[in-house]
Amino acid sequence: MIASLRGTVLEAVGTTLVVDVHGVGYAVTVTPDHALSVRTGEEVLVHTAMVVREDDMSLFGFPDRERLGVFDLLRGVTGVGPKSAMGVLAALGPEEIAAAVANDDDAVFRRVSGIGPKTAKLIVVSLTGKLIAVRTAAPVAKPAVRGADVLIALVGLGYQERAAQAALDDVLAERPDERQTAVLLRAALAALGPQAVR
Repeated sequence: MIASLRGTVLEAVGTTLVVDVHGVGYAVTVTPDHALSVRTGEEVLVHTAMVVREDDMSLFGFPDRERLGVFDLLRGVTGVGPKSAMGVLAALGPEEIAAAVANDDDAVFRRVSGIGPKTAKLIVVSLTGKLIAVRTAAPVAKPAVRGADVLIALVGLGYQERAAQAALDDVLAERPDERQTAVLLRAALAALGPQAVR
């Protein structure tokens, strides 16, 4: 089993991270936020879960053991496969998942693409009592302004700040209730197009 990878980032696009470990490039499925947090050429440590099936062998990666642990717990829920578990972690942080389970709030999980009402309820029931360490951990600081993390990501990808801010403002105006970074980022990228890159 491959439990972790330490190496150089060759590529970070969408939900795929390619890490070069001593000349071997490992393709790892990650959340969009994780992919945006790293840069090509930098050294990273990725905690991984190796999922082996009859016709497939995949690596799913996380920036810390906490998220890896939550991923493993989610995969243990009936009806939740690795892709669905990644979808939950792409939309919700470990603290948000722990809080939803503690509050018996399956509506939080129903909002995740691919998670139906029955599976959402199963997640809450199955994870009850298993996320105490996560729930008591210090919460991760969130950006004070909606979309601030999207602007940082766009500038990091090479877009001019003024153009990125204009596109982001339009997206925020069109989607006043949207809070998911990945969704806002995709919309902003679509609005900007490749010509805006420096």
